[in-house]
Amino acid sequence: MSLDQAGPATVPAAARKVRGRGRGSGEAAARRVRSRRSGRWWMPWLFLAPALVLFLYFKFIPMANALTMSFQDVQPYLGNKWVGTENYSTVLGSTGFREAAWHTVVLAAGQTAGSMALGLVLALLMEGQSRRLGFVRSAAFLPVVVPIAVVAELWRIMYHPTGDGMLNSLLGLVGLGPSGFINDPDTSMASIMLTGVWRGAPYDMMIFLAGLAGVDRGLYEAAKVDGASRWQRVWHVTVPGLRSVFSILFILAAIRGLRVFTEVFLLTNGGPDGSTEVVMTLIYKLGLEQNRLGVGAAGAVLLFVATLILTVVVQLLRRRENK
Repeated sequence: MSLDQAGPATVPAAARKVRGRGRGSGEAAARRVRSRRSGRWWMPWLFLAPALVLFLYFKFIPMANALTMSFQDVQPYLGNKWVGTENYSTVLGSTGFREAAWHTVVLAAGQTAGSMALGLVLALLMEGQSRRLGFVRSAAFLPVVVPIAVVAELWRIMYHPTGDGMLNSLLGLVGLGPSGFINDPDTSMASIMLTGVWRGAPYDMMIFLAGLAGVDRGLYEAAKVDGASRWQRVWHVTVPGLRSVFSILFILAAIRGLRVFTEVFLLTNGGPDGSTEVVMTLIYKLGLEQNRLGVGAAGAVLLFVATLILTVVVQLLRRRENK
């Protein structure tokens, strides 16, 4: 059969196949248009409505009220008085707020670095498909699911400053004297930081484990063939492969550190001598203990702005690296 004889029989078949695909995609698009016109577009929003209502009522409306209160002298049952930026000037000009902000940054940096480093180490140790590893991962993740109030109380007991306290007893075994821990201004911040790292590292570990599953195993084999040591494989293969995970965890851990409140409030309440006072505990004291709700709201807005700026900067740097 010549090419001229085969052309009329084969070309229409291919054309029919292409037209069939085009007709299928066209029918799918038409169905989507008819679905939107028939009113089904609102079905996903219907399922989201309960959560959106709760977020609106318990989160977004209070945030708007806090922003309004930050420009007012709040007087419950007497009426609020508009004072402009006076509350912000009071907060920014306060020595106590600057010290609390510095303590917050130090605590956030320490907890972020410590939890990410320990989380990565735990993830590397527990990576695998063994059933025993699944049990160990679940056991290591327990600090995350335990309520923070329980965690703070347990660590407060372990930090007992006398020689027969739990941690001081362990220090005595190696010949070190008893420490005051949270009762000593020199060690109180480090003690709270240790508690935060202990609780945050398992959460970071689980995210690192998910990221390790996406690292190309062929790169490990190639590096091993080239004579790279285990540490070199981790540094040159694992860490670059987890770059996006590091950026996400940094944002989450930094926000967690900047908003730290419960463990500080339950362990030291900002003491001793203000050595562990952070922005959240200061806002609590200004707003609820001293009844200076406008000043407390201004401090909360400033903390929100700092968190937002940090998130945006990290995202911009991440996009620049991806380019």
